[in-house]
Amino acid sequence: MKVQLVHPPLFLNVHAMTALRPSLPLGLAYIAAALRRAGHTVSLVDAVAEAPDQITQSTAKKQLYALGLTAQQIVDRLDPTADAFGVTNMWTFSWPLVREMIQMMKERYPDKPIVCGGEHFSGLPKESMEQAPVDYIIRGEGEEGAVEVFNGIQLGADKVDWSMVQGIWYRDADGTPTQSKESRARKKDIDEIAWPAWDLIDIDVYNEHQFINGLNQGKTMPILATRGCPYQCTYCASPNMWTTRWYARTASDVVDEMQEYKEKYGATNFPFQDLTAILKKDWIVEFCHELRDRKLDVTWQFPSGTRCEVIDDEVAGLLNETGGNSLALAPESGSERTRKLIKKRMKTDALVDAVKASVKNKLNVTAFIVIGFPHDTEEDLELTKKLVRKLGRLGIDDIAVGFFFPIPNTQLYNELMEAGRVTLEDDFLMTPIFANEEKLLDENNYCDHMTAKRLTKWKYKLLANFYMNSFAFHPTKPFRIMWNALRGKETRKLETYLVDLRRKIGVAVKNKLRRKKSSSFETAQ
Repeated sequence: MKVQLVHPPLFLNVHAMTALRPSLPLGLAYIAAALRRAGHTVSLVDAVAEAPDQITQSTAKKQLYALGLTAQQIVDRLDPTADAFGVTNMWTFSWPLVREMIQMMKERYPDKPIVCGGEHFSGLPKESMEQAPVDYIIRGEGEEGAVEVFNGIQLGADKVDWSMVQGIWYRDADGTPTQSKESRARKKDIDEIAWPAWDLIDIDVYNEHQFINGLNQGKTMPILATRGCPYQCTYCASPNMWTTRWYARTASDVVDEMQEYKEKYGATNFPFQDLTAILKKDWIVEFCHELRDRKLDVTWQFPSGTRCEVIDDEVAGLLNETGGNSLALAPESGSERTRKLIKKRMKTDALVDAVKASVKNKLNVTAFIVIGFPHDTEEDLELTKKLVRKLGRLGIDDIAVGFFFPIPNTQLYNELMEAGRVTLEDDFLMTPIFANEEKLLDENNYCDHMTAKRLTKWKYKLLANFYMNSFAFHPTKPFRIMWNALRGKETRKLETYLVDLRRKIGVAVKNKLRRKKSSSFETAQ
């Protein structure tokens, strides 16, 4: 059958103090490859790649802009000969955009099934089906579920007992959203999963517009080497999205994929999108040896964060030698009490050891810090201040300080929901996009012991304490940062932010001039 997948537009926050960029839709490319392998004909409408310079200001939140095609433009590009559509949505804060798009898709093609997947739909399946005319939702790992659902649609929806299809939501005879009887087991042999169908996506557009997750260090394509995470952090959706099983591809298979992308697409920079790739020392050592033996001459990085426990002098040295020169660690807090409450199983000593080994081997290191957990107190943040000062002295390059926000389908979200602290309205669902703004608003504060104003002051206090120590103990850093940012070169997260800020200002000025010109033309008419 003919399946058309849709990568929807997404919101960008111009007030965010971070370089959170859109990036190539890795998950959707995996789904496309799985459907092709199953014999389906697959096409794709990519709202971002087809209108990378188009931004539309939100009518509800002035600091938000939708990047890419509008919902109407997407619907106009849909293939009328497609038998079914597939839609992804990673970020819950983009749900208002995606919901509008799905409603318009169904209005145009009422008889064509719409199948959805991704983290948002996995976290809020029932609510999504109640708010939009979605026919099927695939939860969690999507490849096998997508094949089974689209095969069932091809066979005839009335001929399938959807209650027996593992890990999905569907509509019963009355149209009521209904969950199937069993969850789908995780796939263990992930080497068998087809590589992403990148030929369906305009890789060059993403690179030309610097739509890259991580440092821009050459033509970039994302990689997924492992799946899942064995930990149960209370703020993370992974335990319910992926379960707590961690599976790794063989090192040679990952390097085979990188080598093919270099030879076929000219890619030289590979951000690993894993939840936590550095978990077992023998795996990362084998992977580095494989890269070294093949002499690929590429860079690779961990912008989304990874564990610190196995990063010693040997591992850090291999990362440096093979181009794995940038990684993010996620202590979240300097308070052992906070880490215990959020089930962040990480000790400060392990973090410090990993940082020392990384700095010694000239790796770029970022530390992720979150403030405003429900239980956070002044004492907890004082300990975090102590930690970031130490990290600055030790020589890591950056910290990112964000405000806590509850993600649907997490333990903390469920606790706040039971306490009546959150409701599934658009304002709440969009909370994550405000987590890195200049200040925390009262309506986005979930901390029981500090006001939004106080937490905002703490954010700047932590940033100031880190960078003051970093620059005082490493006085050449600020000059290198400014010089690199002016040249558009990215070697650390702060440079990425400055380069992205310069680009945002340019886009804003261009759009303002365009609107002014359009207004003058209409007046003349």
